[in-house]
Amino acid sequence: MTTVLLIIQLLAAVGLVGVILMQRSEGGALGIGGGSGGMMSGRGAANLLTRTTMVLAAVFIGNSIALAVVTGVSEDGTSVFDQQVDAPLIEEIEEDAAPVPTDG
Repeated sequence: MTTVLLIIQLLAAVGLVGVILMQRSEGGALGIGGGSGGMMSGRGAANLLTRTTMVLAAVFIGNSIALAVVTGVSEDGTSVFDQQVDAPLIEEIEEDAAPVPTDG
């Protein structure tokens, strides 16, 4: 299931990048894009690209949430946060450390 969601996430990300780069630049940043003519011009193409961007963004966000939920639950049904970590405490590490000999 995680593999399928990751593939969908990758396709949505690549699609978003492509659709955003095809849109007409309105800010004139660095003078790139926004010129007259082009591959897609007209109001209908702008509306199509805007709607496609919104749909792909919704798929991307929804898929991100689904990935977080799916990967956050282990095979036995418990969350990652429910698991206890058996790491030694700092005091135990300091007690076990050998004293450093000093010259003198």
